[in-house]
Amino acid sequence: MPTPFKRLSHQEAVNRYGIDKPDTRFGMELVDFTEEFRGSSFKVFSGTIANHGVIKAINAKGLAGATQGQTDGMTELAKNFGAKGLAYIKVEGGEWKSPIVKFFSETEKASLSKKLNVEEGDLILFAADQWLTACEILGKLRLYCADILKAAGKLAIPADRFDFLWVIDFPLVSFDKEQNRWYSSHHPFTAPIAEDAPMLKTDPKKVRGQHYDIVVNGVELGGGSIRIHQPDLQKTVFEEVLQIPPEETKLRFGYLLDAFRYGAPPHGGIALGFDRLLAILCGTPSIRDVIAFPKTAKGACLMTETPSVVSQRQLRDLHIEVKAPKKE
Repeated sequence: MPTPFKRLSHQEAVNRYGIDKPDTRFGMELVDFTEEFRGSSFKVFSGTIANHGVIKAINAKGLAGATQGQTDGMTELAKNFGAKGLAYIKVEGGEWKSPIVKFFSETEKASLSKKLNVEEGDLILFAADQWLTACEILGKLRLYCADILKAAGKLAIPADRFDFLWVIDFPLVSFDKEQNRWYSSHHPFTAPIAEDAPMLKTDPKKVRGQHYDIVVNGVELGGGSIRIHQPDLQKTVFEEVLQIPPEETKLRFGYLLDAFRYGAPPHGGIALGFDRLLAILCGTPSIRDVIAFPKTAKGACLMTETPSVVSQRQLRDLHIEVKAPKKE
């Protein structure tokens, strides 16, 4: 394994691969065309940009011959992640085949051809939406297309290749539109990057956290963070960012804030998903294959026959008072 492992910021990982745990063993990266289509006569694209959205695309090289079922699957996948439909271009017989091509200017087509290295047999897929949604749609389509290409023998990835990378600089908080408040992207004890900390009260969305994931071949093996150890900073996160009432902060986390005042050192760590690591080493797609006694789909353990009925005697042995139900 080449070391040190590559590093990608969360922003760059999502922007280039459409996911925060990218499989970097193959290309098919997301390419931005927002500026190229800002004044386009194709209103779906120019209208999205006017609404502060973006236009992104990927080139699934060699997939122009995708079957109707496969393209229908791509469209359905895109819709499941918020797209109204899926715009695509097949490059076959020296032609760009798509209902949308007639709206493109020669300059726009030249830009697509150059930035995506368009060749005979390629399939160009588009996403027009807000940045995160567009990235997520194409990120899912990228993996879907890779599976099709691998099955057809058009994308070769050696079985013994392991591309490790660190994904860093995650957003400290994300916004919940339904509850109209911020929530922790990792957990509420994650330390912000020092230079971003002053923006906690003014612009929380720009604050990066000291949270990191270790990723290999598109699988998140583990994650961790550096923790907050200053009582005032932790209190600010609880009460001013996450909007936890002061009395609830004291009730739930008072012991922690008190302990910090005695001088807790900077601290952090990481936890690995050991089952995931073993599954990768064993070449199996399911972690159930490497767990000694996996639970069933209903959450039952066949070895210990749990969950099961608890008797009144067992409850009494545990000093749990058993009360008869009240009669109406």
